[in-house]
Amino acid sequence: MALTKKTDQEPSHDFIFRSILPDISIPNHLPLTDYVFQRFSGNRDGDSTATCLIDSATGRVFTYADVQINSRRIAAGIHRLGICHRDTVMLLLPNSPEFALSFLAVAYLGAVSTAANPFYTEAEISKQAKASAAKMIITKRCYVDKLTNLENVSIVTVDDGDDAVSLPDGCVSFTELTQADETELPKPEILPEDTVAIPYSSGTTGLPKGVMITHKGLVTSIAQKVDGENPNLNFTGDDVIICFLPMFHTYAFNSLIMSAMRTGAAILIVARFELNLVMELIQKYKVTVVPVAPPVLLAFAKSPETERYDLSSVRMMISAAATLRKELEDTVRLKFPNAILAQ
Repeated sequence: MALTKKTDQEPSHDFIFRSILPDISIPNHLPLTDYVFQRFSGNRDGDSTATCLIDSATGRVFTYADVQINSRRIAAGIHRLGICHRDTVMLLLPNSPEFALSFLAVAYLGAVSTAANPFYTEAEISKQAKASAAKMIITKRCYVDKLTNLENVSIVTVDDGDDAVSLPDGCVSFTELTQADETELPKPEILPEDTVAIPYSSGTTGLPKGVMITHKGLVTSIAQKVDGENPNLNFTGDDVIICFLPMFHTYAFNSLIMSAMRTGAAILIVARFELNLVMELIQKYKVTVVPVAPPVLLAFAKSPETERYDLSSVRMMISAAATLRKELEDTVRLKFPNAILAQ
């Protein structure tokens, strides 16, 4: 890391601060999807039959091979609908495998994802869609009514599993994308400086603002977390990582989903946080890593129900998005006796 100090009286000086840990190799010349699935290419040690995504709501399981082939088919499907390199696609979805597959498909195509909270109002969705120049929105049928004031935007709807509910007028079924022929889509030329995602955040003040993240930037960020001999986040291929944090937030998608896929871990997707449901899933799937925000830790700390569940499989809890009081940290440690708690 280089810091530059400059005053009117003095010339600038560079101060280089180096970690005592060994350097890591960051292959940030690779497109995001090539990097994330690098261990499954060539003669690498990745097992493509290993579980990648588990949908807790339905029990559906996607192996790493399933995720890669489905994301390429969806990429071919959205390309057939007119989405090209550097176009923007909005993901207006709750936590689901379809969210992850869509993000990977858009990245594979060399297009740009912008994710939005599906509980946003019509005006909030419209503002982000127009600001990011979204040409397509992938959403659920129940949110289509919020998109009526958008023009020249293709709408793809994820099936709810209810065949009696007809497809909204002018919409395309997500299933149609998954049935596209991936061989019809040549691998695009993606530059490291190409934008891969535009998350929106208000920061500390004001209206939400978009942040353009490049393939190079996201690859570098993930590598700094999970690569090298002494990774910051020690995810492994043996881990089952639960995701109830909102996937439209960069905490969940950068630090959790993409980082977990890079390491070959399994990701248990939960639509939303419900304390007893989460504890039941931890027990059922032997979850090993639980990423949280402080309000979730407070719910664990206050609940007398924790003693009813076997939470001994959890080896690590990661708290972020806000500061954590030591008193709360100490209380939660008693609930998860085998877990380290990191901020």
